[in-house]
Amino acid sequence: MDYKYKLVVAVRKDLKLSPGKMAVQVAHAAVTCSLKAKKTNPNWFDEWYREGQKKVVVKVQNEKELINLMNLAEDKRLPNALIADAGLTEIPPGTVTCLGIGPAPEKNIDEITGNLHLL
Repeated sequence: MDYKYKLVVAVRKDLKLSPGKMAVQVAHAAVTCSLKAKKTNPNWFDEWYREGQKKVVVKVQNEKELINLMNLAEDKRLPNALIADAGLTEIPPGTVTCLGIGPAPEKNIDEITGNLHLL
């Protein structure tokens, strides 16, 4: 299938999260972004949902890279969500773990995240 919409989640590589913790953080980003897009960009959300909700997880080196990506997403008016952990298990409260971008047109997201490596 040729996807035209996707949601990307960028995860910090420097935190060394357990696989379960990382999965939960990615899920937080995906859900939060989806709800934002449904409210602010319902056409993008509907098309993404209809296509099968393509999601891609990539890695960044640190929090600074996440903030840079968030600023680029904001500049392009793409739905995004910076996720900070509650601190109940592995990491201190307020630790920024990942950033979700989308759902949005794939070409728009690729302008920001296309050079990042898959997790």
